[in-house]
Amino acid sequence: MSRFPVENIRNFSIVAHVDHGKSTLADRLLELTGTIDKTKNNKQVLDKLQVERERGITVKAQTASLFYNCEGKQYLLNLIDTPGHVDFSYEVSRSLSACQGVLLVVDANEGIQAQTVANFFLAFEAQLSVIPVINKIDLKNADPERVENQIEKVFDIPSDECIKISAKLGTNVESVLQAIIERIPPPKVHRKNPLRALVFDSTFDQYRGVIANVALFDGVVSKGDKIVSAHTQKTYEVNEVGVLNPNEQPTHKLYAGQVGYLIAGMKDVTEAQIGDTLCLHKQPMEPLPGFKSAKPMVFAGMYPLDQSEYNNLKSAIEKLTLNDSSVTVHRDSSLALGAGWRLGFLGLLHMEVFNQRLEQEYNASVILTTPTVPYKAVLSSSKLIKARRAVQKNMIFIDQNRVMLKYLFPLNEIVVDFYDSLKSLSSGYASFDYEDAGYQTAELVKMDILLNGNTVEELVTVVHKDKAHSIGKAICERLKDSLPRQLFEIAIQAAIGSKIIARETVKAYRKNVLAKCYGGDITRKMKLLKRQAEGKKKLRKIGNVEVPKDAFIKVLKTQSSK
Repeated sequence: MSRFPVENIRNFSIVAHVDHGKSTLADRLLELTGTIDKTKNNKQVLDKLQVERERGITVKAQTASLFYNCEGKQYLLNLIDTPGHVDFSYEVSRSLSACQGVLLVVDANEGIQAQTVANFFLAFEAQLSVIPVINKIDLKNADPERVENQIEKVFDIPSDECIKISAKLGTNVESVLQAIIERIPPPKVHRKNPLRALVFDSTFDQYRGVIANVALFDGVVSKGDKIVSAHTQKTYEVNEVGVLNPNEQPTHKLYAGQVGYLIAGMKDVTEAQIGDTLCLHKQPMEPLPGFKSAKPMVFAGMYPLDQSEYNNLKSAIEKLTLNDSSVTVHRDSSLALGAGWRLGFLGLLHMEVFNQRLEQEYNASVILTTPTVPYKAVLSSSKLIKARRAVQKNMIFIDQNRVMLKYLFPLNEIVVDFYDSLKSLSSGYASFDYEDAGYQTAELVKMDILLNGNTVEELVTVVHKDKAHSIGKAICERLKDSLPRQLFEIAIQAAIGSKIIARETVKAYRKNVLAKCYGGDITRKMKLLKRQAEGKKKLRKIGNVEVPKDAFIKVLKTQSSK
């Protein structure tokens, strides 16, 4: 690695809206630089997770070091392929901290979409060089000239700076490598200073411990060095350093300006913090800025199917959150489901992917409750909450065929099924991105669900006053379908304070007390029926209604579709 002076190093990310061809472009760059052999099976080479292969999307940023010869000089190109979905934008922001430039990929057919804009401004705020790449020019309906005009109008980048390619066919991809060398500056680092390395990602290996992805800003690190974590102040000995090519390839040293991995015997997942700064022992340096914490948008309860699996699930969550630091974890408990956690995610897809990775990578089966959004409340009559109705803030016509709308939405209006509905109504053409806009007042009420007068705490929810009746009625109907019948009647009620707003009844099993009555006085039958009703009424008063776990889960899961 000493053969690469700082001026011959380029660190860059590929950013784009989802499905604009980032991973395909990464495959072609790996082939052109000889990093991987050119075969027909090279599809999403850097997407290593099973969930990425199944869903066809990138959910985890991946790093690869490329060695490229240009005009007699050997260059080291450190590539980071990033996700395109809004739920994984934290991966993008962290990746950019290790880069000096980005390739902004735009589909020649779709044009600029929501995450294209969001990713551009992430790079712009980080003061990175932006190279616009118009991909998929081989498509029948491609219109690269229209997209050039969009890029110039929205991002103020001259149209002659755009590179038109087909990553699928490899058309003009070589010019992208030339532009990376010419337009992206080398990193501003100092190799003579003591070591300062930023941990921008990490994974856990059960045999080797924590594997940290690092970007070196100062100095040199080699096997055998003693390093100190600025976060924990613990000292470790470096067991291995190397680059990802795209798989792990050990090297003797890593130098400032380079991006690679480091293994230092960190066996506890709490010891490896993303955003931490690593320094040499007895040569402390001022820590690097690190990262701003991700702000969760969706919260859900997570519980083991069996409480005996609690510790195994706890270990799995700790290891997975090491790899996905945007998830927040707090302990929680439920009368119906037992001990568990309350997890915060950046979106609904983020939550689904996290759950899927738990099952696939750690063989953990869990109960995931209805996703909810955060509320602020004060202990008085007034409530503080995001506004219920969308307010239009801006409308910009990008060109004759595309418009960008900015709205102020209540988060609970968009977090569950808004994105799916938007895609369905627009036949897949519309795109969507969001960010937190703070808290606003709204008319909210606390809705209790009662079984024979007893509140079911797990089903208590906060709803808008105008939707309370419809939501309460829907929950009561689902409970009625889910609860098993008893020897006594079960009254299912939705209540706001002392006011009952919806009710369903699960009828009791009833014995035919008139079976042996043939003819005779009608008063005899009436007495038997009255005595049966009084017994049922007494039984109902002393009967303890418990919600079976499977029925409880069914109600929680279906509640999110309302």
